[in-house]
Parts: sequence; structure tokens; C-alpha cells
Amino acid sequence: MVGVFIGSATLFIILSAFNGLEDVILKLYSNFTPEIRIEATLGKTFNPETPYFNALRKDKRIFSFTEALEEKGMVKYRDKTFIANIKGMSDDFLKNSNLDSAIQDGGFVLKAGNKPFAVIGTAVQTSLSVNVHDELTPMVIYSPRRSAGVSINPMDELRQAYIYPSGVFAIQQEFDNIVVVSLDFARDLLDEPHHVSSLELNFKQGTNVDEMQEEIQEKLGDGFIVKNRKEQNVELYKTLNFERWSIFMILTFVLIVAIFNIIGTLTMLVMDKKQDIAILTSIGADKGLIKRIFFFEGMMIAMIGCVAGLVVGFVFCLLQQHYGFIKMSENVALIAGYPIKILLRDFALVLFTVCIISVIASAISARLSVKGLDDIKHDL
Repeated sequence: MVGVFIGSATLFIILSAFNGLEDVILKLYSNFTPEIRIEATLGKTFNPETPYFNALRKDKRIFSFTEALEEKGMVKYRDKTFIANIKGMSDDFLKNSNLDSAIQDGGFVLKAGNKPFAVIGTAVQTSLSVNVHDELTPMVIYSPRRSAGVSINPMDELRQAYIYPSGVFAIQQEFDNIVVVSLDFARDLLDEPHHVSSLELNFKQGTNVDEMQEEIQEKLGDGFIVKNRKEQNVELYKTLNFERWSIFMILTFVLIVAIFNIIGTLTMLVMDKKQDIAILTSIGADKGLIKRIFFFEGMMIAMIGCVAGLVVGFVFCLLQQHYGFIKMSENVALIAGYPIKILLRDFALVLFTVCIISVIASAISARLSVKGLDDIKHDL
């Protein structure tokens, strides 16, 4: 019973902790990932000034309509260089009030008056040793000229622009090599006065995003790809699901070992109660009744341990949620204590898993209880 108790409590706590980490990752991810992204099927850019897009801007269900222009460029800071993704964002991008939650140093500022600023990922900051508080040293961003010809000096084929960093953000590897700038700065740097790489849409609360995705895709046709958050980063969601089920399977094997100890326990009990079993059969108990006795005893051991484990695991998770006494690494600045998210499905999943394994273990024990019963009766 103690083995099942520890296994059940551990499984529930680990699943809840993983839910919490997953929730934190997806929230940080959603800060930089829109609910809907529209991209051209062919080509890197497209014209956002069409009648349908202009009508979409005015849709009352839309919270933010962001134009994004993205291209790779070389970033230089002092004597170091780094190839980064330069991402220009229109003003609607800053409507997201949670952007600052990803900031590790500085602030999320793209413009101050007429002066442009850049917010950089941790990969850029680490590679270039950028100091966002140094107001005297700008970053230099280079981008190929669209109309560049053959030149003796390779630098003549590049456009360059100076910009000061205002903040450093950290989300995950995919985003940490990005330099976020204003759309106007990106248009000037990339020599792209009209077109955009994508349109990023976020909706007001209560909007059915799936219906909006279908509606927009139907209106735009095959010339555009309309992606939701899951489709924008399939690998992230696949990885999270794979990790969840890997953890579940590993801990389930621990439970299997604990629960199958019931077989050993009941086998010892059968050996100890041979005379009692024989007496029961002598006064009219059939083999079915004997089997049921040991089957239900095995199920009681497992279920009492499981329910107790779930209760203790639930209380532990509540305490961690409120007090955060188990801390994350000191290198993780975004959250202090391990995040916990309690889901009803985890109660059902642990209970169902224990039930299935317990039924198998108890059924094996029940069969052993009547094995050699005739010989026992004969000896008596």
C-alpha cells in the first residue's frame, strides 16, 4: 500500500509540475507568437494594402493587427558580429501587455521620440556581449542591398544602420536570435517600403480563433497560408507532448513495480491461509468466491494507496502553488518557485492507470489462491 501511495503521489506531482512548466513556456511563447499568422504561399513578402486586409484591420473582433517584416542580417557590436533575424514590427505589436515578462534586462522599447531602439534575444546579447545600459555604443546592422551590383568593395553591397539596444529578452532558442525593431526602421534597412513578410493577428477575449482561421483562409484562398499558434511551431508542441508522455510512461513503470508487489503479498497470504481456504470450500464456498475475496483484497490495497497518494499529492501541489518552497535554479530569473498547474485530467489519469494495473495484478493473485485447492483439502 505504501508503494502504491508513493508511486501515485509522485506521478500526480510530476505531472502537475510539468503542466506548470508547459504553461509558463507556452505563455512566454505566446508573447511573441500571434494567435493567427498570415503568410504568402509563394515568395517572402506580399502587399498588405488590399481591400480584404484593410477590411480585416477594422474587424471589431481583432485586438491587434501587426505588420511584420523579417529578414536575416549581420549585427555588429564593437568588434563582434552575429547573424540574426531582424524583425520589424508595427505599433500594434506593443499592445501586448505581457511583453515585459520576457525581458531579462532593460525594457521593451522600440521607439523613444524619433529615435529607434532594438530589443534583442539572449543569443544575440551573449554572442556580442551587448550592454544595454551603454548609451555610447550602438549596434550596426547590415543587410544586402536589393539593387546591389558587382563592386570591388563588398561593403558597397550592404546597407547599414545604427541602432541602440534597449532590452534583452529570453524565451526559447527559436526566438533568442531575433533583433526586434520598429517596422519603419526595418523598411529603411531592408529597402522594402510597402511589402511585409507576415500579418500577425490577436483577437479579443471570447473570439473563436479556429472559426476566424477558417474564415480568413477561405477568403484569402490558396495564395496565403493562415496558421494558428500550434501550426506556427509544430516542433515545440510535439516536444512538449513527447516529454509529457515519456514522463508518464517512466513513472507508470514505477507504479507497475509497486502494484505487482501485491502479487507477492497476496501469494504469501494464500500460503498462510490455506487451511482457512479449505474450510471455506468445505462449508460451501466455491472457487469463484475464493477468487473474489483475494481479488477485492488486492484492489483495496491498491486503491487505498492510490487515493491517499492523490490526496497527499494534491495538498503538496497546493502548498507549492501558494508558497513556492521548491525553487528553480538561480539562473532562471522569470520564475522563482517551480510552477504547478493542477488539472482534473491528471486525477483521472493516475486513477485509471492504477485501476488497470491493479486489476491485472489482483486477477493473477486471485488465480493463485485456488491453485492446488483440491490437494489442500485432501491433506486436511
